[in-house]
Amino acid sequence: MRKPRHLSAEEKALWETVAQRAEPLEKPAAKAVRPVPKKPDPKPKGTSTRALPSFKIGEKVDHSADHDLLPSLGQQIRSAPVQMDQKAFGRMRRGKLKPEARIDLHGMTLAQAHPALTGFILRSASAGHRLVLVITGKGKNRDDGGPIPTKFGVLRHQVPQWLAMAPLGAMVLQVTEAHIRHGGGGAYYVYLRRTR
Repeated sequence: MRKPRHLSAEEKALWETVAQRAEPLEKPAAKAVRPVPKKPDPKPKGTSTRALPSFKIGEKVDHSADHDLLPSLGQQIRSAPVQMDQKAFGRMRRGKLKPEARIDLHGMTLAQAHPALTGFILRSASAGHRLVLVITGKGKNRDDGGPIPTKFGVLRHQVPQWLAMAPLGAMVLQVTEAHIRHGGGGAYYVYLRRTR
């Protein structure tokens, strides 16, 4: 057991100084006085009343920027700048150019489709092909009607992104949806850069 410690004269003096300067945490409650509310002036001095202009609710509101929705995949691809020859691009869009090679990713998982697409584009570029066809299928509608929409056609959405990323991005000049005779919205034309 410890012995009780006795304070020295200096410690006692210091304690008395601190105790004199200390304020209690809780002050005695003073009687609450309610302020008497002032009556507002009916018309403040120096101001004039102004009539509001007539309007209809929502009349002058610009709603063009209210919905910042991501454009559909087809709109994104169509709005992409044309990197290739305009004449060849027009013929390709009308289905007049015949693809030199094709790959069908229809029914594959993402894990199977990505390496298959990468290998196909690399082989096509080394063979000197310019226009190839990538078939993704349109995808199944799995949207259950919940508050968050589900993507329609996972491969269809993923393939353009893969084609823009390394190592394929350096070889691909243009990607566009195929003409109806080559698969329409379920396929892409991929126009490759000329190998040197």
